[in-house]
Amino acid sequence: MKVKSICCIGAGYVGGPTMAIIAEKCPHIKVTVVDLNEERIAAWNHDDVNQIPIYEPGLSDIVAKARGRNLFFSTQVDQAIHEADMIFISVNTPTKTYGLGKGMAADLKYIELCARQIARVSTTDKIVVEKSTLPVRTAEAVKNILQNTGNGVQFQILSNPEFLAEGTAVTDLLNPDRVLIGGDNDAEGQKAVQELVDIYANWIPKERILTTNLWSSELSKLTANAFLAQRVSSINAMSELCEKTGADVNEVAKAIGMDSRIGSKFLKASVGFGGSCFQKDILNLVYIAKSYGLHEVADYWEQVIIMNDHQKRRFANTIVSTLYNTVSGKKITFLGWAFKKDTNDTRESAAIYVADYLLNEQAQLSIFDPQVREPQILNDLNYLNTRSTSENQQGISVVSNPYEACKEAHAIAILTEWDEFKSYDWQKIYDSMAKPAFVFDGRNLLNAEEMNKIGFVFQSIGIGK
Repeated sequence: MKVKSICCIGAGYVGGPTMAIIAEKCPHIKVTVVDLNEERIAAWNHDDVNQIPIYEPGLSDIVAKARGRNLFFSTQVDQAIHEADMIFISVNTPTKTYGLGKGMAADLKYIELCARQIARVSTTDKIVVEKSTLPVRTAEAVKNILQNTGNGVQFQILSNPEFLAEGTAVTDLLNPDRVLIGGDNDAEGQKAVQELVDIYANWIPKERILTTNLWSSELSKLTANAFLAQRVSSINAMSELCEKTGADVNEVAKAIGMDSRIGSKFLKASVGFGGSCFQKDILNLVYIAKSYGLHEVADYWEQVIIMNDHQKRRFANTIVSTLYNTVSGKKITFLGWAFKKDTNDTRESAAIYVADYLLNEQAQLSIFDPQVREPQILNDLNYLNTRSTSENQQGISVVSNPYEACKEAHAIAILTEWDEFKSYDWQKIYDSMAKPAFVFDGRNLLNAEEMNKIGFVFQSIGIGK
């Protein structure tokens, strides 16, 4: 089989960008991205390509180039599955909120629904590629569903985990550290692996395309995210110690990062990590370890999450204690809501949880983010089920101008490291605020000396006094 048609089920943060790059680099392959969410598909097809639902630097240009040529976005799922030689499953795998494994295990209901739909619709042999982040041995469940359809169609299952970082997804896809493809070791399995290798080889050097067995591929994704998150929690644990002892966490990070065995990446202290993968994947790892009776392993990885939750809570508590132990009725401005710069992804953003703590303390929040709009911010807060929708609406105001957001505020909290925040007229902001004017820099983005000179009471993460 030479792959001529690809279908991707799921038009989200992984499916959309990944398929756009494949379509651009493989003009000989028809790529169709399908989703049941009509609003999302309409946004991908918007006449103004800058209105596509995912903000990633460079993505709109690539979509504009390939869309309508060999890249299509559709709600016609059955038709796309029927036509495809290769099907990517790129649907959400949230942490379970019910039943066995609640709060830790991945909820695989969407994966199973996809597998059953593929089995029902397919009349020709297919290669099915797991692109969603999945717990180890999910491929086995997918295989069982697909290989027991009784209609004679042959399926090969591959694991091809994504290693994208929001904000740099296009660069990550065009020039990845590695592409990982897992498949069965028999002749048919290896033939399917080669089909996917050949697609990526259109733009990625073959030495960066790694092939493994299915289970190694699935576990590698969880392990990579766990190791990265562990580094963030480790430096954040040290940030608290730095504050107590008079050390500077940036200097500590630089010193240890120059050790070639450690390296400098993911050693930036902050209010805590967010995003769709780190927390979910570690909880998944914890659940798998517990299910095998490996309680010490589970406890070890769970501590990474505990430290991250502590850091967010500590940041919120610092705001309250510094503002004379009460923020009731006080205006606190949030600069940033996305979990990191250069993305409109808010999943597990530290801002959500800091906001939740401060709303419990009856603060009035004024929120500005260059890419995140009010409906998303309200959805994020409502999802926590901490208070009613109307209470959340009363507690926040989402403002489209940063200077307006900061006007008459008692304090500013920087929750996302958007570059534009550094170039603001901070003197103008200071003049418009209630005094004393506090700034809590949760991303260590601003220059403390300059902020103090203006007159701010300035606090950053991990800088001892």
